[in-house]
Amino acid sequence: MWTKMRRMRQMRRVWLRRMRTDTGMTTSEYAVGTIAACVFAAVLYKVVTSGPVSDALESLIAKALNAQF
Repeated sequence: MWTKMRRMRQMRRVWLRRMRTDTGMTTSEYAVGTIAACVFAAVLYKVVTSGPVSDALESLIAKALNAQF
């Protein structure tokens, strides 16, 4: 019984050690992440520079600058 428990503990330690080792992202993951970030930035830029959003931001800034204290 004790050898079975010892074997189970050893297997658990090996499994936990394998799960903890992370060597980081590979080159392809960096490439996909970079492309996704660029696409997100382009979409965000298009949304912020669109007419209605730009007008809303300008009116919000104007209200903030003309606020009465």
